[in-house]
Amino acid sequence: MSRRNLTAHEPELQGVYMYSVYERLWHWLQTLVIFVLLFTGLIIHKPDKFGVFSFSYVVQVHNIMALILVLNAALAAFYHFASGEIQQFLPRPRGFFDQAFAQAKFYLHGIFRGAEHPFEKTPQRKMNPLQQVTYFAILNILLPLQILTGLFMWGAQRWPDIVASMGGLPFLAPLHTLVSWLFASFIILHVYLTTTGHEPLASIKGMIMGWDEVEVHGHEAPSTAGD
Repeated sequence: MSRRNLTAHEPELQGVYMYSVYERLWHWLQTLVIFVLLFTGLIIHKPDKFGVFSFSYVVQVHNIMALILVLNAALAAFYHFASGEIQQFLPRPRGFFDQAFAQAKFYLHGIFRGAEHPFEKTPQRKMNPLQQVTYFAILNILLPLQILTGLFMWGAQRWPDIVASMGGLPFLAPLHTLVSWLFASFIILHVYLTTTGHEPLASIKGMIMGWDEVEVHGHEAPSTAGD
C-alpha cells in the first residue's frame, strides 16, 4: 500500500522591524502586571491555601498592579489612536469571514502539516483576522469589565449603595474571577501560539528585539527599515 509523501512548506523568511520600542515596553510591562495580578488574585481568592503570604500586603500589591494596568492601558490607547496603530486591532469587514475561516483552518490543520501561513505579516498588518477579533473583544469587553468589577469591589465600603445596586459582592466577585480565568486561558493560548513559528522562540525574540522574521509569500519583501 503506497503512502503519500507529505513535504512541509519551507517558508522564505525576511527580517522586518516589526515592533517599536514603546510597543515592546508596553507589552512586557503589561505581561508582568497581568501575571502579578493573576497570582495575587489567586491568593486573595484562596487565602487559606497561601498562608505564607500576608493577606493585607497581597491585597495592597494587587491594587497597585491594577492601577498600573489601568494607566498602562490608557497610555496605550492614546498611543494607538495618536499614531493610527489602532487600525491594527480593527477587523476589516470585507471578506472577514472567509479570511477568519482560512486562519482557523490553518491553526487546526495546516500548522501541523507545515502549510504556508494564509496571511503575510507586515508592519502595517501585524495581526491576522482571528487575532484582530480576539484583541478587539479583550480590549473592549474583558478589560473594561475586569477594571470596573475590580473598582467596585475595591469601593464596596466606600460606595455601598452603588455596589448594592449592581448585585453587591456576591455578583461582582464571581464575575471578576470568571474574567480572570478567561485572561489566564488567553495567556496560555497566546504563549502556545508564539511557539508555532519557524522556531519555537522566534516570536518571543521578535517582541524583545523588535525585529521579526516573517514569512514572505513569493513577492517583494516587506521593508526592513527600522523606526
